[in-house]
Amino acid sequence: MRHALIFAAGLGERMRPLTDRTPKPLLPAGGKPLIVWHLEKLAALGVHYVVINTSHLAGQFPETLGDGARWGLRIRYAYEGPTPLETGGGMLNALPLLGPEPFLAIAGDVWTDADLSALPAEPAGLAHLLMVDNPAHHPTGDFRLDPDGSLHAEGEPRLTYGGIGVFRRELLEGWREVAGDDDTNGKARFRLRPLLEAAMRAGRAFGTHHAGAWTDVGTPQRLALLDQSLSNR
Repeated sequence: MRHALIFAAGLGERMRPLTDRTPKPLLPAGGKPLIVWHLEKLAALGVHYVVINTSHLAGQFPETLGDGARWGLRIRYAYEGPTPLETGGGMLNALPLLGPEPFLAIAGDVWTDADLSALPAEPAGLAHLLMVDNPAHHPTGDFRLDPDGSLHAEGEPRLTYGGIGVFRRELLEGWREVAGDDDTNGKARFRLRPLLEAAMRAGRAFGTHHAGAWTDVGTPQRLALLDQSLSNR
């Protein structure tokens, strides 16, 4: 994989007041911004080109990260407008900046020790998701992962989608019929999940179970716990 997308456009409403002046992916954990952990991993993986979706306090990203040269990366920024476009709309908005090959997409507000090189550069289907054990704040999970690696929207037991996956741009074909079209900022705004579920029904979505460390930094308390854990390493 040569290209990657980082979702960093969220408003961080549950993280206030920390996000009143700082976008959530730029909040520090273990001595550096959350998003820098991703950039370092991507550089080590051999990714050369990273697109970062932005909205809330968008100007802080290029001010903090620059063009990516310090990590051996080339960073481009895809501004969504003052209102975030959700995961599906954000991916669609960034697609013109991504190449024709499958790309790695990462939520800017998660942290994990997962080995991203274990994810397939060429997914068997339209999407290959990193699945994690259900955290306390999301005990029911998202999707069922079968032993053969196939993903299903129905059935038990369920795991949680970890916000990291490899995607083919073809996943977004026909997005309007599947996910609907809520025009925001003159752009399409929709969630990625309906498209993933459609791919699952077609037998074209797969996953890998990561049983190691993973944190969804959704509250100040979870950020504090992650910061303490990383600082103690």
